[in-house]
Amino acid sequence: MSRVIMVQGTASHVGKSLMVAALCRWFSDRGVAVAPFKAQNMSLNAGVTPDGAEIGRAQLLQARAARTVPTAAMNPILLKPETEQRSQVVVRGQVDASRSARDYFAQRDRLWPIVVESLDELRAGYDLVIAEGAGSPAEINLRDRDIVNMRVALHAGAPVLLVGDIERGGVFASLAGTMLLLSEEERRLVRGVVINKFRGDISLVEPGPAMLEARTGVPVLGVVPWMRGLALPEEDALPIEPTSAEAGAIDIVVVALPHLANFDDFDPLRHRRGVRLRFERDAARLGTPDLVILPGSKTTIDDLLWLHQTGFADRIRTHRAAGRPVLGVCGGYQMLGRSIRDPSGIESRTPEAEGLGLLPHVTEFQPVKRTRQVQATVAVEQGPFAGLHGLETSGYELRMGESVGPASPFSVVVENGSRYPDGGQDAEGLVLGTYLHGMLHSPAVREGMLEAVAHLAGKTLQSQGAESSLDVAIDEWTAHVAAHVDLERIAGWVNR
Repeated sequence: MSRVIMVQGTASHVGKSLMVAALCRWFSDRGVAVAPFKAQNMSLNAGVTPDGAEIGRAQLLQARAARTVPTAAMNPILLKPETEQRSQVVVRGQVDASRSARDYFAQRDRLWPIVVESLDELRAGYDLVIAEGAGSPAEINLRDRDIVNMRVALHAGAPVLLVGDIERGGVFASLAGTMLLLSEEERRLVRGVVINKFRGDISLVEPGPAMLEARTGVPVLGVVPWMRGLALPEEDALPIEPTSAEAGAIDIVVVALPHLANFDDFDPLRHRRGVRLRFERDAARLGTPDLVILPGSKTTIDDLLWLHQTGFADRIRTHRAAGRPVLGVCGGYQMLGRSIRDPSGIESRTPEAEGLGLLPHVTEFQPVKRTRQVQATVAVEQGPFAGLHGLETSGYELRMGESVGPASPFSVVVENGSRYPDGGQDAEGLVLGTYLHGMLHSPAVREGMLEAVAHLAGKTLQSQGAESSLDVAIDEWTAHVAAHVDLERIAGWVNR
């Protein structure tokens, strides 16, 4: 079995996922066959592997960084929150059940062998596995149910890199407190500490690292400054601040649904010059944007009811009546139709809900989730987006509903030699809906859509300039980490 290095953190959102991505690329650059692993991930940002398994977006990014094909073994358990107390449980890439937290924890003895099998599968096929923890390993109320943090490290005999976030304050207390709450056996596995997301004069962090090392006996291997303009996807946290506020920018609003999923669909807009991207949860703040986007949702009917209750539904209809465009992606596309039905209670306790009525289709939820990567050709022929017709794009489907309505598709999907329509559009071509996640990552489709939106708004789309690929962004992030963290020392852990 190959060696495992594990990245754990003092809390959620301290930067574990991107640290794993950097380590995966750094080792890959040195000819090491490396794979990422996260036993249990809780996220509404998911994607699909080439063989149709659903895993967390962070593990897809990490696999890209490792230059390897993503598989279900890299994220054997994915939890997708449906309410504050229930989550859809995805095991080895397939939906297992919807469970309460208490019910899920009762499954520990059944799920742990799946975690071990998945990790051992990767260890047998790669030279090195970089494992990621979840939250904090020092949650003493969860210690007896742990299947993602120290239990994984102990099983694999993995040295642990502990990451703390200095931006939120109290980083030295959180690092020292984490070490204090670990058992002696667990503390022996922690071989190094990294302080992440530092802003300002880095000399001001002294003498903190030396004092922390003196108290814990664990060396601080680096302090990573905040990297501005990092064009890598967030895993869970919505971007809080709107992007570009420059004069003449195209104003795009993504409705921040309570159960918004796969918001990384819009990262290409977030990093696009001349685009002001806003995630709005208050209907009164919608304003008069140039484009409204209804994104995907994990709990589509509940979020549709929220649109009606908050006034968003009326404001979006008014937006469309004023001749401004609307785009719906996956669940957002379903909401644009006449109604959504869930007679079997697959996603909601509400059997049917009225849609926004901007498209003529009706959606009904099915018990089997469709998860697959697809190639498609844009089929829009009328209206302001007709210039997109014939463009090739790719993406993935991740849905449990089937939508039926008059044939006016957004695109035509090709799968195994057969062709079928995807999504829809209204008679004027101002309302577009699609099941394709990732469509805006296609430069031709994205730029064509932005050009059309700008023309409708009487604006001029700024030149994009040279577009940075995802791999370039991974390389830039890896170089940034390598400049501030003693990665050679971490590499030495593998050879001992």
